[in-house]
Amino acid sequence: MPENLEKTLETHSGLAARLLDIFIIANLAFLALDVFIAHSVNAFDHPAEWVPFYFSLGAPVLLGFTIFTRKKRWKHWCRVGIGWCSICIGVAGMLFHLNSHFFSYLTLKNLIYTAPFVAPLAFTGIGLLLIMNGMIHDADLEWAHWVVFMAGCGWCGNFILSVFDHAQNGFFNSTEWLPVFTSAVAVGCLATLFFVPHSPFFLKFCAVVLGINFVVGVAGFFFHLAADLQNPVVVRIDGFLYGAPLFAPLLFPNLSILAILGIWKLPNRN
Repeated sequence: MPENLEKTLETHSGLAARLLDIFIIANLAFLALDVFIAHSVNAFDHPAEWVPFYFSLGAPVLLGFTIFTRKKRWKHWCRVGIGWCSICIGVAGMLFHLNSHFFSYLTLKNLIYTAPFVAPLAFTGIGLLLIMNGMIHDADLEWAHWVVFMAGCGWCGNFILSVFDHAQNGFFNSTEWLPVFTSAVAVGCLATLFFVPHSPFFLKFCAVVLGINFVVGVAGFFFHLAADLQNPVVVRIDGFLYGAPLFAPLLFPNLSILAILGIWKLPNRN
């Protein structure tokens, strides 16, 4: 067995790494529901639309087995394989979504009203987290930096989704600007962590910003739910399929948890 692979297989995971594993498995499992609802809008018109759905059903089960198995080599290659599959599905999904309208006309209108091109990158982010978590010990400062970096990338995507989703109805309700503002602040805070010393005050400030975003996301979920229930549709399920995306606001608490997990490992490493 190559020496570098042997060292990777012998890496012992701490509490933070195990929590990140749980976060990854939960996110993959939830994506199955999210993909099913999103692709039901066009009744899974293209066969490729079933790929992320079935992947999200099977991958969490396999990853769950890796937590309990003692076969380190099988565990390593299972995580790497699932990670790379997730990355490829995310990139391919982004290209498919863009190809639906934007590449045909290259206009801002088509970019806003096409399938959300950033959404499939959730698979890519999860895949990168999975591979990283198996390669770097969570006691290393590098582990915390990677978690914060990928959380920051997720927040950038969340900011884009907040702008484009609410632009579809012209920001009809003034409260729709709130998630745009709070997600932008979150992006700025996480980016700043890479350029300034990690003072206790700034880390607490970041935690407060993420906590506010957590609350904004939960409130957004109920706002979207209320809007979908008020839709004048014949079949109630159509209100959820064609109305405000019900689970989109939950990205806020989800990414807040991921970012706080990375920030938690920063103070004692400086």
